[in-house]
Amino acid sequence: MKKIYRILFSVFALGLLLLLAACGPTVTQVKPQQTVVVNKSFQSQVSPLPTVPAYRCGAWSGNNAPGAYSTLTVYAKLTKNVIGVAGATASATVHFAEADVTLDQQPASDAGGYVTFTLPLQGRQPRQTPATVDVSFSVDGKTLPCSAAFFTPV
Repeated sequence: MKKIYRILFSVFALGLLLLLAACGPTVTQVKPQQTVVVNKSFQSQVSPLPTVPAYRCGAWSGNNAPGAYSTLTVYAKLTKNVIGVAGATASATVHFAEADVTLDQQPASDAGGYVTFTLPLQGRQPRQTPATVDVSFSVDGKTLPCSAAFFTPV
């Protein structure tokens, strides 16, 4: 009797094995990719380089996280062909959450191209709310905008 159970078990196991093998994934051959050919004239088609402006300027805050009632210093620098421009007049506008304020100061840049603005915050900007300061320079009758300075009162 034990021999019959072994034979039945063997037949059952073989049938189960065949059933599992039939459910397995189908193997397919991978098709080769098409060969890409780059035309040699492609390398001669160079994009033109952008022109670097003669004048560049940037502005930044002396403290990016001042107290709501503190006095902040905003710095800016103007260069022409990487050399600081002296004698250029600067102006600044602060963009508070409720209103924009143009500063009365109009400093002239020093020999290195630097100017500073003093900004008493006086609680005009809510805590944890970012504000920006736009600075521009006047040179040869043209207005040159700088990258904006920013701060967030704590």
